[in-house]
Amino acid sequence: MRIRDSHRRGRALAAAGLLVVLGAGACSAGDSGGDNASSAEQPQAVAGGAADRDQAAPEKAQSGTGGADLRVDQRAIIYTGTLQVRVDDVERAAREASTAVTAAGGFVGGDQRNSDSADARAELILRVPAERFTTVLEALARLGKQERREVRTEDVTEETVDLDARIATQRARVDSARRLLARATSINDLVTLENEVGRREADLASLEAKKRRLADLTALSTVTVTFVGPEAAAAEDETELGFLAGLRGGWTAFLGALRVGLTVLGAVLPFALAIGVPVALVLILARRRGRRTPPAGPALPEPAGPVPSGPPPVPAARSGP
Repeated sequence: MRIRDSHRRGRALAAAGLLVVLGAGACSAGDSGGDNASSAEQPQAVAGGAADRDQAAPEKAQSGTGGADLRVDQRAIIYTGTLQVRVDDVERAAREASTAVTAAGGFVGGDQRNSDSADARAELILRVPAERFTTVLEALARLGKQERREVRTEDVTEETVDLDARIATQRARVDSARRLLARATSINDLVTLENEVGRREADLASLEAKKRRLADLTALSTVTVTFVGPEAAAAEDETELGFLAGLRGGWTAFLGALRVGLTVLGAVLPFALAIGVPVALVLILARRRGRRTPPAGPALPEPAGPVPSGPPPVPAARSGP
């Protein structure tokens, strides 16, 4: 009986141990399954986060570049051009240039011409729309033989933005001063606020004038074109140096000084003839009259008493001691 009871107890313990082992395996399997599930979900989450980041990246880039517009056509740029063209007929070229600028929507701001056939020259200051600047330059160059061309640009975008901000601030200051002026109750406050309003309005007008000037320069470009005839001397762009250049410069200066001296002499000569000739005649006549009149000699002194006749008396001989 004891032996059977011990066998039964051994079987029960073995069964209990087997159940414990199976339960532990199931728990470990469940845990590993959960880990596998979580590890399987992690790549999806990472992939989803990466996809979100990739989708958000263009939005950030778009929002970052949308704040500042860096396109060239949105910037405030002043264009200035200088052109010299040699043509056969200066007058005709000047007329054609004026017509081309007017057709492009601009106007002639200045016109200076010299119709001398030996040195015919015409200088025009043209104002053209900025978007037609290059087109007008090319049209002017085709009127003859281009000898000199220079284009300058000045970016005034920052200055324009700064002026806009200052104008907005100054307008707010003017409105504030006007509101205070409307609530003034004493004469002193009224006079003080009127002066302040006038000063702020003057500052605002100055800023607005600068803005209009910049707007005019950016909207209309300036082209200075010079048409020269076939016989006109070419302009020297660079200053010559050296002995020969100094000699030519000195000779030119000498001729200029000589011209000035002759001009002064020609201006003074009529006065010298009108005044100097009569004075010279008077001096000559006075000199001749002085030569004809003999000079008077010195008067002889009269004797003090009668002069004795005969030989002078002989002095007596002196005796010895």
